[in-house]
Amino acid sequence: MGKVFKALEVCEMMKVAGKKHNMKTYSMLINGFIKLKDWANAFAVFEDVMRDGLKPDAVLYNNIIRAFCGMGNMGRAIQTVEDMQKERHRPTSRTFMPIIHGFARAGDMRSALEIFDMMRRSGCTPTVHTFNALILGLVEKRQMEKAVEILDEMMLAGISPNEHTYTTIMHGYASLGDTGKAFEYFSKLKNEGLDLDVYTYEALLKACCKSGRMQSALAVTKEMSAQKIPRNTFVYNILIDGWARRGDVWEAADLMQQMKQEEVQPDIHTYTSFINACCKAGDMLRATKTIQEMEAVGVRPNVKTYTTLIHGWARASLPDKALSCFQEMKLAGLKPDKAVYHCLMTSLLSRTSIAEEYIYSGILCVCGEMVQSGLTVDMGTAVHWSKCLRKIENTGGEITEALQKTFPPDWNSYKTLDVVSDTEDSDVGSDDSNSDDGLYYDTYIDGDDDSNFDNLRQF
Repeated sequence: MGKVFKALEVCEMMKVAGKKHNMKTYSMLINGFIKLKDWANAFAVFEDVMRDGLKPDAVLYNNIIRAFCGMGNMGRAIQTVEDMQKERHRPTSRTFMPIIHGFARAGDMRSALEIFDMMRRSGCTPTVHTFNALILGLVEKRQMEKAVEILDEMMLAGISPNEHTYTTIMHGYASLGDTGKAFEYFSKLKNEGLDLDVYTYEALLKACCKSGRMQSALAVTKEMSAQKIPRNTFVYNILIDGWARRGDVWEAADLMQQMKQEEVQPDIHTYTSFINACCKAGDMLRATKTIQEMEAVGVRPNVKTYTTLIHGWARASLPDKALSCFQEMKLAGLKPDKAVYHCLMTSLLSRTSIAEEYIYSGILCVCGEMVQSGLTVDMGTAVHWSKCLRKIENTGGEITEALQKTFPPDWNSYKTLDVVSDTEDSDVGSDDSNSDDGLYYDTYIDGDDDSNFDNLRQF
C-alpha cells in the first residue's frame, strides 16, 4: 500500500514539473489500485487516460477488465473485451482469465464456459492458467466434481496440470475434510515431479485437521521439515485450529510457543483459534489472558473472537461474563452479528431459573437490539427459546412479548404447544445449560476461513 502512495507522490511531482503521463505510467497506477482492490481510483485513472486523448493499449484494457471483474461487473468486463477488439487489440488468455474466474466463482459455469468458447473463437489457445481459473472458481464454490471434470478436459487437450492446478484441487477437498482425495492429488503432484511448496502442504494439513486426523497432520509437518519448508502463520493457524476443534488446549499452547521460538507472528486467526481451544477446555482464565496478550501486541479482537469468548462463558454457565464480553465488544466499535445474539440469548435463557435482575434486563436488551437490526431466528430456535421462557413466564409477559418479536413471522400461526410437547425429550429442549445448543456455534467458530483461497498462488 505504501508503494502506491509513493507512486501518487511521484505523480504530483510530475504534475508540478509539467510532465505528462504516458500509457506505461497510467497502467502501473491502475495495476497498483487493482492490487489494493480500490476500484474507484482505478477507474478514475482510466478516465484520465481517456481525457488526455490517449489510446488504451492491450495491457491497460486487461487491467480495466480485471477491475470490472473484481467489483463483480461482468457485463462491463465483456463489453471492454469487445471495445478492445474494435480498437484492433487482440485479446490474450490473460484478458479472459479474470472473466472466466469471476463467473466460475459466482457459480455461473454456463457463462464461464461461454467465455471460454469466446476465447477460443478469438484465436486464443487455452493455457494451463486459463484452466486453473476455471478450476479455482469451482473449488471456491465447493463444486469438486465439476472441478475434476475440467481437470480431465484439460489433460485431454494435451495441457499438463501444474503445481497450482493440483494444489487448488487439494484445497477444495481439504475444505470438505476429504483427506483421502487430498492425499491422492498430493501423490499425483509428487509422481509428476512437480515442486512441493508451503501451499501444497497447507492443503494437506487443512484436510487432516478438518477431519480430526491430527497424527497425520503431525506426519505432514515432519515431511515439511525434511523438505526444509518452514512453517508460516497460515500453517500454524491450521494446526492450532485442528487442536482447538478437539479442545486440546495443551497442544494448541505448545504450537503458540513454537511460533514465538521460530519468530512467526500470530495473527487474528491464530489468537481466535487458540481462544477457541481454551474455551472448549473450560480454561476461561487463559482465554481472557490471551485477549490481553493479543491487544498488547496490537492485534485487535474481531467479531469472531468475541463470539468465541462469549460462547466460552456460556459453556461455563456464566451469562453475566458473557454479557460483559458483549458490552466490551460493542465498546470496541464492533457490530454484533446473528451468531453473537444467538449465543448470548441462549446463554441468558438457560439461566432464567436463577431469577436474577441482570438476566431479565439482558434478555430485554438483546431482544431490542435484534429487532432494531432486523434479525429473526429460525423456528427450531424459537421453539427452544419459548420452552426456556416457560420457567419464568408460563402465561406470557414483558419478556415473552419482547422475545417473540425475534421469532419467525409465522410463529403466531404455529402450534407452539404441540411442538414443545413433541420436543420435550429432544436434545434441543435440554435443560442442561452446558449443552452446546446444537452445532450452531461450533460451525461458526470452527468454520472454514475462505481467505485461504486468497493465499493460493495466482494463475
